[in-house]
Amino acid sequence: MADAADAITLARFQAADLRVSRKPDRTPVTDADTATEDALRAVLAERRSGDVVLGEERGGSGGSGGSGRGWILDPIDGTKNYSRGVPVWATLIALTDAGAPVVGVVSAPALGRRWWASAGGGAYARHGGGEARRLTVSGVGELADASLSTTELSTWDERGELDRYLELASRCWMVRAYGDFWQHMLVAEGAIDIGIDGEANAWDLAPIQLIVTEAGGRFTDLEGRDRFDGGSGLSSNGSLHDAALAILGGTES
Repeated sequence: MADAADAITLARFQAADLRVSRKPDRTPVTDADTATEDALRAVLAERRSGDVVLGEERGGSGGSGGSGRGWILDPIDGTKNYSRGVPVWATLIALTDAGAPVVGVVSAPALGRRWWASAGGGAYARHGGGEARRLTVSGVGELADASLSTTELSTWDERGELDRYLELASRCWMVRAYGDFWQHMLVAEGAIDIGIDGEANAWDLAPIQLIVTEAGGRFTDLEGRDRFDGGSGLSSNGSLHDAALAILGGTES
C-alpha cells in the first residue's frame, strides 16, 4: 500500500498542473491526496473487503472505536508542504484491531524515508536503499537537555495555551518546528525528545502512536490519555512525558 501511494504522490509532486483546493475547514487538498486515498481504498477493497476504512479525504467509519479490524488512512500528511514543493510530507497508514493500532506505516518518499511498526514487534526505519534499522528513543532525562518540536504557534494561540507552550519551550535546550509526522518520527529515532501536535485528527496520529511506543517512547493526547483520537498528540522518549504534560496542562507543582 505504501509503495502504491509513493508512486502516485511522487509523480504529482511539484507538477505544474497540480490542482489545489480548500476543504470546508480551509485546509488544502490536492488531486494527489484524493487519487492516493482512492488507490489505497481500491487495494483494501480487493484484499480486505471485510475491513472498515476511515480516510481523511473520503471519510468513512471505524478504525478508532470499532470492535473489529479497521484501516485509517492519511494519503498526504503535510499537504501544505506538498502543495508548495517542500519535500516534508508522507502517507500514513494504520491497521487497528478493536480500536488499537496493530500495524503502522509512515512513508515519506521525497525524503527517501519510511518508518513502520507492529504491535509487539518493534519499530523500524529505512532511509534510501539502506538496511532496515530498529528504532530506539533517546535517553535524555531532563528538559534542560531536551530537543522539542511542534507544528504551528497559531494552534497554541487558538487553544488559549500559547503561554504554556512557551513555558515548556523555555525549559528545553533546543526548539524547532519540524511539524506533522516528521517530528514524531524523529522522536522515535531518538533524534529529538518531544513532539507536540496541539490539534490533530485520528488519521494524523494512528500509525505514529504505534511507531513511537514500539520504539520505547510514550504517546498520549494533551490530556495524558493513551489514545490517537483525542484531538491532539504528544510523543516523547517517555522520561520527559509527565514533565511536559504538567507544564502544558498548567498543573506543574
